Amino acid sequence: MAKNETCHSNWCRYGGLSAAIRLQNAGYEVEIYEKESIPGGKMHQIRKQGYTFDVGPTLVMMPSVYRELFISAGKDPEDYIPMTRLEPMYDVFFKGDPIRHYTISSDLVSLMEIAESKGERNSRGFLAYLAEMYKRYQVAMESFITRSFRNARDIYNPHMLVQAMKLKTFDTAQNMMASFIPDQDLQRMFSFQTLYIGVSPHKGPSLYNIIPMIELLYGVWFIKGGMHTMAEQCARLFEELGGVIHYNSEVEQINVQDGKVVGISLNGEQINTEYVVCNADFPYAMKNLVSDRKTRGKYTPEYIDAMEYSCSCLVFYWGVEDMCEELTTHNFIISGDLDQNLNSIFDGTKIPDPSVYLHIPSKVDPDMAPEGCSSLYVLLPVSDLVCSQYKWNDNTIAEYREKALKTISSLPGMKNFASSIRCETIFSPHDFEQHFNAYRGSTFGLQPTLKQSNHWRPQPKCMSCEGLYFTGSSTHPGAGVPIVIESGRLCAEELRRDVQEDNFS
Repeated sequence: MAKNETCHSNWCRYGGLSAAIRLQNAGYEVEIYEKESIPGGKMHQIRKQGYTFDVGPTLVMMPSVYRELFISAGKDPEDYIPMTRLEPMYDVFFKGDPIRHYTISSDLVSLMEIAESKGERNSRGFLAYLAEMYKRYQVAMESFITRSFRNARDIYNPHMLVQAMKLKTFDTAQNMMASFIPDQDLQRMFSFQTLYIGVSPHKGPSLYNIIPMIELLYGVWFIKGGMHTMAEQCARLFEELGGVIHYNSEVEQINVQDGKVVGISLNGEQINTEYVVCNADFPYAMKNLVSDRKTRGKYTPEYIDAMEYSCSCLVFYWGVEDMCEELTTHNFIISGDLDQNLNSIFDGTKIPDPSVYLHIPSKVDPDMAPEGCSSLYVLLPVSDLVCSQYKWNDNTIAEYREKALKTISSLPGMKNFASSIRCETIFSPHDFEQHFNAYRGSTFGLQPTLKQSNHWRPQPKCMSCEGLYFTGSSTHPGAGVPIVIESGRLCAEELRRDVQEDNFS
């Protein structure tokens, strides 16, 4: 494909936007077809009665990855995504009588005060944990997260096997953290973050303890206007580079002939192209957009159904007439029985005492709520639609709503906040499935278990069909906004590599 020919990207989400920007900037003509009316996929936005809410991700980690996307196109990131570093990063509350409260900073002095208050074993263990995870982080970034795996020899060679051993992935995140830090509160404060990518710390590989390490070493940030600003500005940059976005255009099929992509179909029309980048959730795409059996390869409908999926989320977006003065921007309220909470999420039983994440973006950006008011984003990690042993109906949502209200009311200064709620929107697992085609309503895609990570995870290049590429949270390197942005980069590189090989063949 010559550079002036057209590549079609399926869905304007941040993985697809990452790939599209890089390809358009490299001289390709790229068109995007997006199901929704605005860009971003789950990085969506709700505006209601003067309140603004991000629908999905809210917390910025690894800001250099966000900025690099704009720098790669010769732009100043500050002109697109101005960021503020949050200090403290967040508050953690453990339910109990009394409730236990910790303010978590990225300042080492403040962190050591917390660790040392738990005794010498915990303070030494905390520092040892940081040192150990930083070593694994460097290996992961250099050898795994920033490269894709086309063939078995890309991983099964002496160098890569040595690097894989350095990751020490065979223990769970919870067990690894406990081996360093005896105190249970500290363990849980620095291991629950695996839920950011939809896996329990009881099951997620210990490598994912790099998530809290990244927070502690590089900070947590906020983009003015919320996370949807990132999606809006990526779309803006893409269009400035000459790219074209078709909104309200849901792709119905990826067309394949004789082992090659020939185009996409939507609204009864076929769009011809030699290359397709699919940013739809990989399991959904393989079951619903790809009908050619050879292209599916091992990812038959039965194989897709047998894979392991992340948890889902139930999110309440509440506009309140309250400044929430005693809380910070990010607040995590941990269940009184976290083990039972995690087990219920992943075995599908009703959650008696859910953990809750409370995000108040108006604390840092007052424009996201009317004057004197606050925008509250209240998230409960819950079971996906297939895992759930109960129906996701109005009664279930009402039951969890009461639990969320009770939990938030227990926080400082929030005793009577429920009476100040002026508007409400709710996203359940059904909504994530309906709006974003999240397979099974699984918010984070495939679980990043050991056997669904790295070379075992769906790769950017489809090896069973020429011209077809994938990006997104269910593909390598995995979930989480910066990692999905990286998946877009890998996807673009794989496509460009094939084009170069075609041109020289």
